[in-house]
Amino acid sequence: MAEKGELGGRHVLAMVVAFFSVMIAANVIFIRAAVTTFPGVSEDKSYLLGVHFNDALAERTVQAELGWTAEIREVMREGETGRILLRMTKEKTPLNNLSVTGVLKRPVHDSADQTLVFAALGGGLYMAEASAFAPGVWDLALRVENRLGDALDVDARVIAP
Repeated sequence: MAEKGELGGRHVLAMVVAFFSVMIAANVIFIRAAVTTFPGVSEDKSYLLGVHFNDALAERTVQAELGWTAEIREVMREGETGRILLRMTKEKTPLNNLSVTGVLKRPVHDSADQTLVFAALGGGLYMAEASAFAPGVWDLALRVENRLGDALDVDARVIAP
């Protein structure tokens, strides 16, 4: 039996049990928070995307041969709305008469995703209006097509001021 002030077996047992109880409780809290806030699925049908990866690479090669260049010229925000200005060129020559559509996405969740349709302004410039354009980081996935069926897929990250 330990005398007063000495560390005994019961004290050590109580400290070990208390330590592991705190560690287990913290892990349970963090695991529960992680599982309830992120479902674990970042891409629907990821297996099929993997199967068709070589097709996607071939399409990117064809797109690169077009020589088109897409440049996000300006990202403007006014209140809750915003505008995105895009410039399309081929060897520094403006490309007109293109159909430009896209999806504006928040990287962290898909509840704010919105479809964009770009209007031609002339001189290779195209502009789209975003209805809910909160400040921060957004991903922009565009599809640019001409009347012959040639297409370019553009992925860009934009920051709303």
